[in-house]
Amino acid sequence: MDASLIISNILNPPVLFFFLGMTAVFVKSDLEIPAPVPKLLSLYLLFAIGFKGGVELIKSGITQEVVLTLLAAMLMACVVPIYTFFILKVKLDTYDAAAIAATYGSISAVTFITASAFLSELGITFDGYMVAALALMESPAIIVGLILVNIFTVDEKRDFSWPEVLQEAFLNSSVFLLVGSLLIGVLTGEHGWHVLEPFTQGLFYGMLTFFLLDMGLVAARRIKDLQKTGIFLISFAILIPIVNAGIGLLIAKFIGMPQGDALLFAVLCASASYIAVPAAMRMTVPEANPSLYVSTALAVTFPFNIIVGIPLYLYGINLFWR
Repeated sequence: MDASLIISNILNPPVLFFFLGMTAVFVKSDLEIPAPVPKLLSLYLLFAIGFKGGVELIKSGITQEVVLTLLAAMLMACVVPIYTFFILKVKLDTYDAAAIAATYGSISAVTFITASAFLSELGITFDGYMVAALALMESPAIIVGLILVNIFTVDEKRDFSWPEVLQEAFLNSSVFLLVGSLLIGVLTGEHGWHVLEPFTQGLFYGMLTFFLLDMGLVAARRIKDLQKTGIFLISFAILIPIVNAGIGLLIAKFIGMPQGDALLFAVLCASASYIAVPAAMRMTVPEANPSLYVSTALAVTFPFNIIVGIPLYLYGINLFWR
């Protein structure tokens, strides 16, 4: 693998600020981002990327390539939790296996946004409609995870409130804002983009950088939880993203995605949710241990993807797309 890709990614300001946040925890600095700020930054990033994606989607139109990409995204969101569940069942009980599988079947919007920034830095183009794929991959994994719990729990009858489950899966704040922003982007098109461009574009990288500073703080604090997971889950949290990204790249190659879109699709397949799915799992599968599914996604997979994974997947694309 070309080391220059990793160096180029690491030297991106957002990634460097992620390291700065982690360093602050390791050296016991009192650096702290007040609690409401990260939530605001997260909402801003979802709004900005969703709105831009809607504008780009209306530009490109609903083509065969767009439809195939969206179908592939939903397929991966449904399939990944199934095979990861059976891998995890080797060492874990049904509840923990299903919760972690759902986490890895879903996505990390910030990983996707970081990959977008990396592509922009390298001058590699990508289509804005990939945001629609991002929106479609958030919820199915939650549903599949709960179905797995229902099927494989034999000691007691599970009684989910499916209306509440569906509301949490499809109307949680991140999905609602992302989809809503995308639809507004579709409705307003170029005019809307020009009106909001100073806010959605000019501030974007600064907001992403500040958010990753906070993510570095949070990830470093979660490292202590990894002592409870053991080598099995740590290995899983590194190897499964690579496997999922590889499958994603094969699908992208088959569909005929351009390189930039293929990287974003691979990143979606490789990432793990640390916000929406954990919130849903806490409500619907309280028997699962949150320190397992949150720490693996946030303290292992997220840093791995934004530091090493993104350039690694791009290297794979450079090999496959020759």
